[in-house]
Amino acid sequence: MNENITKRNEKLAKCVIKGLESRNMAGYYAQNKEEALKKALELIPKGSSVTMGGAMSAHEIGLVDAVKAGDYKFIDRDAYEDKRQAMLDGYDADIFLSSANAITQDGVMINIDGNSNRVSAIAQGPKKVIFIVGMNKVCDDVDSAMKRARNVAAPINAQRFGLSTPCSKTGECLDCKSPDTICCQFLITRYSRHEGRIHVILVNDNLGF
Repeated sequence: MNENITKRNEKLAKCVIKGLESRNMAGYYAQNKEEALKKALELIPKGSSVTMGGAMSAHEIGLVDAVKAGDYKFIDRDAYEDKRQAMLDGYDADIFLSSANAITQDGVMINIDGNSNRVSAIAQGPKKVIFIVGMNKVCDDVDSAMKRARNVAAPINAQRFGLSTPCSKTGECLDCKSPDTICCQFLITRYSRHEGRIHVILVNDNLGF
């Protein structure tokens, strides 16, 4: 990554981490994917039960493969015939891996979900939530973060899943009520009542959508 972009990301990450800490959440900065992977694994005790939502960023830093290959109990939704049971089992996991559709400079996270298993697990359930967030997802404020989630993350995910939504065709949110919509639940995480539950690893890279 360009040296000047890296310098900017380092300074911006300090602001985001300060904001997270003021909201009773822990923040970390990783210079690259390798550092992010190392920090994430430090936060996951051996023998932990681990599950996840659709976190592309966790895949991109190699975290999902590392958990599957390591001394952990990975609750793999794809291995379940009963998807509802997989989601219910995930709520009792020790660790939930996630990303954010957007995060503000002062530490507020925005997530949009279709089936709502991801946002509900972030809000309640697993004992610890670890977010992997690329610096490309940092926005000025909640309004711009919501716009990013709806006009960047949602259309790309709709295209990725082959859904027939207006945004998958136009590339922008049209506030649709399509049967295929993935914008069913919006979660704004502005504070964690439970100290030590939410951990956010900011990565000096463009990750996810």
